[in-house]
Formats: sequence, C-alpha cells, structure tokens
Amino acid sequence: MNHIVIIPTHNEEKFISLLLESIINQQVKPTKVIVVNDNSTDKSVDIINTYCKNYSFINLVNNISSNQHLPGEKVINAFNKGFLTIKEDFNLVTKLDADIILPPNYFKEVNHIFEINDRVGICGGVALIEKNKQWVLEKVANKEHVRGGLKSYRKECFYAIGKLKPSMGWDTVDELLALYNNWEVKVIHNLAAKHLKPTTANYSSINSKNQAIAFYKMDYGLLLSILSILKAAYRKKSIYFIFGAIKGYLFALEKKQKIVNREEGKFIRAYRWKEIFKKIYL
Repeated sequence: MNHIVIIPTHNEEKFISLLLESIINQQVKPTKVIVVNDNSTDKSVDIINTYCKNYSFINLVNNISSNQHLPGEKVINAFNKGFLTIKEDFNLVTKLDADIILPPNYFKEVNHIFEINDRVGICGGVALIEKNKQWVLEKVANKEHVRGGLKSYRKECFYAIGKLKPSMGWDTVDELLALYNNWEVKVIHNLAAKHLKPTTANYSSINSKNQAIAFYKMDYGLLLSILSILKAAYRKKSIYFIFGAIKGYLFALEKKQKIVNREEGKFIRAYRWKEIFKKIYL
C-alpha cells in the first residue's frame, strides 16, 4: 500500500527526532513522510532537515501561519498544506502529532487492518502517557474513538468525508461522517503508541468554550449540546465549565458556521441519541 504520513509541527524540537526515529525503525515504512513546519521558532527545522538529507522518503514543507492559538484550525491548516504537496497516488494517509513515539509494528498492523477489511475507512492504535513512571492508557476519549494524533484514513473515505475540517471537533466529525458514508472506524486496542505531551498539557482537556463551539459546528442541536456539556462538566467536576460552554455556544450561534450539511447533521444527531439510549438501557 502507498501510505503517506503528514506531521504538522510547531516548536517540537524536544520530540520530533523521537517520532522520526520511530518511523525509520518501522517494520513496514510509509511511502512518504511530510513534516510540515508551522512557524517554528526553535530548532525543529534544523532537526527535520537532517533527517531529510539522510532519508529520501522524509520531506519538509514550510507553512506560514499566525501565532494565534487556534485549536483544531491551526493544526489542520498545516496538515492541509502538506497534503497539497502530494503528487503521487496513495492508498492511505495518516495524520501524526509530532510528540508521538510509534512501536516498530505500528504501520504494519494499521496497513493489515485496511487490507483485510475494505470497509474500514479510519483506523489507528491507542495512546499511552507516562504516569508515576508507568505508561498507561490516556483516557480522554471513548474506547472506540481513534485519537487525532495517530489517525489513518483510506483515500476513498478521506475524500468522502470532505477531507479534514480546519475546526474544533475535526477529529470527532471525521468519524461521524465516515459512518454517515457507510465506512467503519477501527481502533486497534493492542497497538499502543507513546504520547509524550498529553492532551491535558496542550489544552487543559480542551476549554469549555471551544468544546461548545464544536458541538454547534457539528450540528448536535441545543438539547444534545446541553447534555454533552453537562456530561463534560461532571467528568471534570467543574461548574465553571458550564458557564464557559454556554458562552461558547452562544458565540457559535451568532456566527452560524457549521462544518456539516443538513443531512449530515441529521445523521449525527440520530447517531448520538442512539448511543445515549444504548448506554441507558444497557
């Protein structure tokens, strides 16, 4: 399989070499690796250039963007810049975060899942974080959700979902749209990568305003958004989360910018309600 890997990178001098070494040591290497330097001000570019000189399948693309912190939007804009440079045909495209270390069999196992089941559109392993000197599962999403930091797409599915949305919620809506288009999402639970900079360190578990904006953009509707906000607030044990989320939802309501169309939104709401009722009755 022709497998393209795209790595958006911003000031990752501490981690990028660890990721690239883990890719070089893969049992099955990707066809091409595109590292997108997104306005780095540290030594990331120097490190990446060293790998580009030594390994022809590793490529550097420079992206100019603002220094404004834009969760979801900034990283996907960088990913898309890398994607536009692809000239060759491909079967799979993977988005990797720059602070990941892959096990040697990572791409071998991911490729295998796509090969044996032609209905799998999105696939990936799980992420571990270091806690008390042990590597444990990073619990920030449900068990059947492929983490955005190590996510692979079949080309046909990638195009069917309209590629990746430069917005908060991109790594949730992609799976929902895959299901809408009759693709399967597969988590390989026994395939674990190390996540060196946990999500909580990056976004404080994603602030409430942005999370509520994502609910609106994915067309959850008011009631489903409220339930999702309350669930998140309960999980975080923070009443202040609710106030921030309300502010975010009202902001999104005023902007009226959604990342799905009417039919996709209808499917997403029906799917979410089905999942809620399934948990209630089980």
